[in-house]
Amino acid sequence: MNRNVQEDLKQLDSILKQHGLSRRDALKIMGLGGAGVMVGGTTEASAATTLKASDAKGKILIIGGGLSGVATAAKLSNSLSNPDITIIEPNPKSVSYQPGNTLIGAGIWTKDDVTYETKDFLPSGVKWIQDKAVEFNPTANEVKTAKGEVVKYDFLVIAAGLVNDFGMIKGLEEVGEVYTSSADDAVKAKKILGQNGICSVYFTEGAVDTWTQMQKFVADAKSGKKVTGVFAEPHTPFKCGGAQKKITNLVDARLNEAGARANANLEFLTNGKKLFGVPEYHTAIEGQMKARNVNVRYEHKFTEVDLVNKIAKFEKHWEVKGAWDEDLEEFTMETKTEAVDVKYDFCHVIAPSKAPNEIAKSPLGSEKGWVPVNIQTMQHVTFPNVFALGDIAAVPLGKTGGSARKQYAVLCANLISLMEGKEMTAKYEGYTVCPLITSIGTVMLAEFKWKDVAAGTGAVAAPSFPLDPTQERWIYWLLKVYLLKPMTMYGMLPGRA
Repeated sequence: MNRNVQEDLKQLDSILKQHGLSRRDALKIMGLGGAGVMVGGTTEASAATTLKASDAKGKILIIGGGLSGVATAAKLSNSLSNPDITIIEPNPKSVSYQPGNTLIGAGIWTKDDVTYETKDFLPSGVKWIQDKAVEFNPTANEVKTAKGEVVKYDFLVIAAGLVNDFGMIKGLEEVGEVYTSSADDAVKAKKILGQNGICSVYFTEGAVDTWTQMQKFVADAKSGKKVTGVFAEPHTPFKCGGAQKKITNLVDARLNEAGARANANLEFLTNGKKLFGVPEYHTAIEGQMKARNVNVRYEHKFTEVDLVNKIAKFEKHWEVKGAWDEDLEEFTMETKTEAVDVKYDFCHVIAPSKAPNEIAKSPLGSEKGWVPVNIQTMQHVTFPNVFALGDIAAVPLGKTGGSARKQYAVLCANLISLMEGKEMTAKYEGYTVCPLITSIGTVMLAEFKWKDVAAGTGAVAAPSFPLDPTQERWIYWLLKVYLLKPMTMYGMLPGRA
């Protein structure tokens, strides 16, 4: 672990030196207190945690051993004097660094840069059941695994992540559901995705294949062939609203690097009327797309992929003034639609996201599939001894690693308060961060939170650094490529950042 961190820091120092900056100066510019932030805290912080440890007792069961689950287990282990914590997680590589998939897809990182063994990050004393939770009985406080083991608990934390449901897109039914880092799902998906121009970075093997398809696309453009890249966002909920913009910008960068941009038409299609929910970020991204000559089409519902003929199909929709309503004394609005086909040479697909069926359809799920929680305390709305966080929690905006970093601290504080019989006072304010890659070498750091914190509605910019958040910056490229991974792997996963 220390060797990997030092290698990252050595590479960072080399790049900073080229620009006449020390690491200390760079951290100061970004508002980070020091290099200790990047490696998960100090011995003083650990000692302080031990001194303040709670004597609360209770058997804690965590469903999911990804970033949110392991970080929660670690923070609880650091905060309880006698922790009794079990994680149910089937994947031996569940802690792999998902945000790096975009960089893999553009040939900047490789799979080895994001792949980690779960066992290497489990906190000491935490029991790991390497199986899948398939049945939930919250009235009896028990969970059943795929192998038939029944696990009892006093407190339950659901951090199971989500499923990429490619099967919801017509033409990709055979791909079906794909967990982000599931090896078995990847084998099935790779038979279609990563072939003949269509790809997705939403699972690690898919990110590897995206780079292969991107290189073929750029090579065709460089040879003089006129090519088209299609980047479509689903009309359903999906993880990381910035991902498709990042891939679009990275393809543009690789084309420019090859001197072939003039031969490529890049089409970005979204079901919505905006590129981002925060007005200033929407304006900035729209300007970036225009400057890069990317054709943005709003109100285009992605419906189908014709794999044989390489056509992405959309339903264009818009509203027109209808008949006059005598009672309301206003015109009704009618929705018009039109089928739109876009031929592609390269098509990056984002799947609709959903909660795993075994949780969505359990007593802990909801009509929409996600786990319903109090959006500020992360406590389940029906079962007080159950909490949820991360991608699976029914929390507006919060489906990024940045939001999970805020949520797990709130959840742990409130869970310990509940165990001690005290009032839960920690509040999540909806913070989310999206390091939006705008080119190879620049990033716009889009940070935002709920405008109405109590209701969890709206979105407003929430920059952490004293810089214009709408500007593309090289310093944020350093943050994305060299700092965030060690901060996550050696800061958040040990429960300290």
